[in-house]
Amino acid sequence: MKTIQLEIEESTLTEVARVTHALEMTQEDFVRTALERALQQREIIALERKHARGYDRHPQTTEEVGEWEAEQVWGEP
Repeated sequence: MKTIQLEIEESTLTEVARVTHALEMTQEDFVRTALERALQQREIIALERKHARGYDRHPQTTEEVGEWEAEQVWGEP
């Protein structure tokens, strides 16, 4: 494992201290978890973009969309 050093706004650090205390975790664990989740989110965004490009290249047909229309709930039952 590597150690890093970073600068952070005082207000952000204060909020991190408040949250980590409430969650009973260390600031190091909080930052590590935040970075891991940011990387996971980046992967999700990349997959969503990939799917969007696929639908742009091969849009759904009216028949494909129509198959699911009965499954959708519009307004109150």
